[in-house]
Amino acid sequence: MELACPRCLAVNRVPDTRLADAPTCGQCGAPLLPGKPVDLSAASFDRFIAKAGLPVLVDFWAEWCGPCQMMAPVFQQVAAEMATRLRFAKVDTEAEPQIAMRHHIKGIPSLILFRNGEEAARVAGAMEAHALKRWLASQGIH
Repeated sequence: MELACPRCLAVNRVPDTRLADAPTCGQCGAPLLPGKPVDLSAASFDRFIAKAGLPVLVDFWAEWCGPCQMMAPVFQQVAAEMATRLRFAKVDTEAEPQIAMRHHIKGIPSLILFRNGEEAARVAGAMEAHALKRWLASQGIH
């Protein structure tokens, strides 16, 4: 499997059987599956989504948003639990409005699941951990 590094965006080859072995980037040494959401910008969004290797769940949020603040620790917790099955990323809609507009974000928090670089599913609103995991399971991610 090829995984984009969350820090330098270099593409790294990692055997599927080694995903749980804490692989690191061959170029910069950063953990490839850090178990926490990656902050994406206009400069990194497209490459990371296209070369993620695993499905990517992106949380579109803003600092002023109360429900987004409530959702942040849940997103962090589920990212740690599912690090070898799904990549987690965040986009600050205030700092990166062009990404939010391109993906037709109408309310936040909004989650978009990408598979092979394409949107596969989306859901809006804050969720508790069990609800988020149930939604991911309904999308085939266990």
